[in-house]
Amino acid sequence: MTKKRVWYKVLENKNELQEGRVMSVTAGHQVLCLSHFEGKYSALDNRCPHQGGPLGEGSIEKGLLRCPWHGWEFHPCSGIPPGGFNDGIQTFEVKVEGDNILVAIEEEEEHQATISDVMVETMVNWGVNRVFGMVGHSNLGMADALRRQEEQGNLKFIGIRHEGAASFAASAYGKLTGKPAACFAIAGPGSTNMFTGLWDAKVDRAPILALTGQVATQVVGTGNFQEVDLINAFNSVAEFNHRVEHKSKHSELMSLAIKTAIIKRDVSHLTFPDEVQELPLENNERAQTDEERITSFTIAPPQESVDKALNMLNQSAKPAIIVGHGARFHMKEILAFAEKLNCPVMTTFKAKGQISDSHPLGCGVLGRSGTPIASWFMNEADLLLVIGASFSNHSGITPKKPTIQIDFDPLALSKFHKIDAAVWGEISVTVKILAAKMSSFDNKINRIEDIKKRSDIWAAEKAKRLTEDRGKGISSISVFDALSKLTPDNAVVCVDVGNNAYSLGRYFESKQQTFLMSGYLGSIGFAFPAAMGAWAAVGSQRPIIAVAGDGGFCQYLAELTTAVKYKMPIKAIILNNSELGKISKEQRAGEFDVWATDLVNPNFSQYANSCGALGIRVTENDALEEAMKTIMSHDGPALLEIITDVGLI
Repeated sequence: MTKKRVWYKVLENKNELQEGRVMSVTAGHQVLCLSHFEGKYSALDNRCPHQGGPLGEGSIEKGLLRCPWHGWEFHPCSGIPPGGFNDGIQTFEVKVEGDNILVAIEEEEEHQATISDVMVETMVNWGVNRVFGMVGHSNLGMADALRRQEEQGNLKFIGIRHEGAASFAASAYGKLTGKPAACFAIAGPGSTNMFTGLWDAKVDRAPILALTGQVATQVVGTGNFQEVDLINAFNSVAEFNHRVEHKSKHSELMSLAIKTAIIKRDVSHLTFPDEVQELPLENNERAQTDEERITSFTIAPPQESVDKALNMLNQSAKPAIIVGHGARFHMKEILAFAEKLNCPVMTTFKAKGQISDSHPLGCGVLGRSGTPIASWFMNEADLLLVIGASFSNHSGITPKKPTIQIDFDPLALSKFHKIDAAVWGEISVTVKILAAKMSSFDNKINRIEDIKKRSDIWAAEKAKRLTEDRGKGISSISVFDALSKLTPDNAVVCVDVGNNAYSLGRYFESKQQTFLMSGYLGSIGFAFPAAMGAWAAVGSQRPIIAVAGDGGFCQYLAELTTAVKYKMPIKAIILNNSELGKISKEQRAGEFDVWATDLVNPNFSQYANSCGALGIRVTENDALEEAMKTIMSHDGPALLEIITDVGLI
């Protein structure tokens, strides 16, 4: 049965194609080489039969069309090669109507579901519906499946400018929501570019799904262009790490990848050989869902550890609670317990904002990025109740105090030293059990007045620091004082590394904001890609702010164009001191010469304006708050560049 043909207009002005020239045109999904030779317009398949070279980018020389890749020759009208070879090119009927050129091709068949289709549908069914990535030649089949899901309204794809930004964005999404997003790249360098963001997710226990293209199976091992052994390459970072094969159980493979990422709070990686991506489904394979595939996590702790913790709590007169990032989804129960105990609550830097600084029991951040309030109450306590924290050096939780540790991850318990009462259980369940079974609240010393006194002392010290001015730029104290006043209460604030992060931890007065950072990895460049991930999670429901130094922002400078493209209303606060200030400080502390930390920067505000965002530069303290108000109220992406004093942090 003869297939129906469809006429496509491929050129509106035939004079665009001069005599003796060729060009590439598209009819439906068919790419054609359109030629103008000896007064005749002709259309050939655009793919050279040798290695698929684009004939429309070739040239007509001595009456023959030459492939631009390897010089194969064909007649520009008939597609027949000279010399009697049988590797000719398919031709298509052409007609000219006025100035228009039309080409007839067979009506396209209805799309047949592929391996990529069933795997992407499974991914969406499991709730993974945000993908950050870059489309390229070794992931086109998978990209087409993503496109179909996006067109059905089931998925949002955010095309980034660097794959490292994709993995950082997906990592931030996981930290904010506890659910995985996907990052997506081509084989070789596209995949290896994602490593830093994947390691950030891994060490901060954020679920993430990495999807990578791979060169065709038949050329694996031959040193093919962009061939990297991705399974071995990802072994160190991925908890789940598999190559998709022709005969794989495709929907089950995707289900297990996502299940592993969620339960282990880790990295899952699937790599797709080029030819496998477009293979049709066999055996009526269907997409799977997450229905009844994950059990409840509300695990109660063992009774013996509860009894030990209760005994310590009942005897304590001055307990203090330290919460980490792992407690972020359980603060309602923790604060209710703290209010029964009337005890101070402090956070690790990663957990900043999990209790408001205006809360009567709030003592701010503990450790290097913290306040003297938190450290004072830790040292004054007779018992530490540490919940969802990792005891990192940065936090400096003392091992000298009797300690109860609560965590859902048994490997986190007593990780660095012996803990007096290590309690394994789901955090909110465990806290509720302790609160209900405690018998001694009357012996607890109410610390609210003490907290108020220490907070007043710190407020007076900050007020003194606000007056400092060396004439070398605006102080970080002033920046974060203004940011504290003007940041909406429900904002998501994404923080880079360096002195800007230390100053934010110390001076920003949090309310109900959420803070995201590169915690254990401490990777420069995190803030702006993380803000894109946060936007993908909350959309316009919450304001998104990225705080970075000049060094960090320059790592992914081009992603500002991504924010403009997708109309992400991210507000970037850039502290520009033309120096890697934290590194200079460390060189001095180590008694090294300060070396190679000076920076040459563009005018970031002008750059922002050139990208289509709003950019404002501030050099004087008097203009800071007004400029920040303008940035915050702008409808769209905006950047405030603040020239700061590297010495006033």
